Amino acid sequence: MKIASYQFPISGDVPGNCARILKAVEKAAAAGVRLLVCPECAITGYPPRDVASSRNVDFDAVMRAHTAIAQAAWNNHIYVIVGTIVKEECAVEDKSLLMGGLAKPRIEEVFYNTALLFTPDGQVDRYSKRALWGWDKDNFSVGQELGIFRIDDYLVGVRICFEVRFPEFFRELYREKTDLNIIMFYDVSDNEDPDRYNLIRGHIRTRAVENVCYTLTSNATAPYQTAPTMLCDRSGRMLATLPVGQEGILVYDFDPGRPDFGEAGRIEISNKLV
Repeated sequence: MKIASYQFPISGDVPGNCARILKAVEKAAAAGVRLLVCPECAITGYPPRDVASSRNVDFDAVMRAHTAIAQAAWNNHIYVIVGTIVKEECAVEDKSLLMGGLAKPRIEEVFYNTALLFTPDGQVDRYSKRALWGWDKDNFSVGQELGIFRIDDYLVGVRICFEVRFPEFFRELYREKTDLNIIMFYDVSDNEDPDRYNLIRGHIRTRAVENVCYTLTSNATAPYQTAPTMLCDRSGRMLATLPVGQEGILVYDFDPGRPDFGEAGRIEISNKLV
């Protein structure tokens, strides 16, 4: 199965981001790709870097983008995983409004930093980020999904950006025996920061090694990219990577095969620990 990862300079221009993603879908499909991955918040931009807050996102434009990408996945017979912001309404108890001694429900808007999976048969699935801190905590609610999808013959796990810092999120995927893990980033800096880039690359390789799982990443490119778009094998070897700061699509013919000697050993020991 051919897999691909797209990196590009994400902005707060929802139609502009969507147009870039649609072109990437067409290019990937023309290359025979079955699964295309885009970065965190690729449709909306990331608040407050590209838009003041989640509440300031143009959700009418977001819904049009979701519809267009779903149609492109259908038309091109391809799976597309793309980062976006999802808005929902939920009822919460408001104890300041009492009715017969009971709290009256109040409707609140909540927002999620979400990876949407658009399938070739018109289905949509999701995973929302759970490790929230800083700007994430200011703008989003904690997701509830496990983040594991069936794509043809493979189980694919999805995690988002800051979650790479926590082995626990990836151990969940190990227990479910995923064949491929995906990490979607919007990890950039206002200044060049090669130390951060190398540190996060090390995290990615470690997550691949300790969970004995191929790991594919996708990141934004501007202003300065501080996490790679790359693919690692089960032993953390870098099989492919895109140049830092350059828009492009990484394409790889994914065929995991059987674990080698060392990988089989890590699986045997890990199975006794989880």
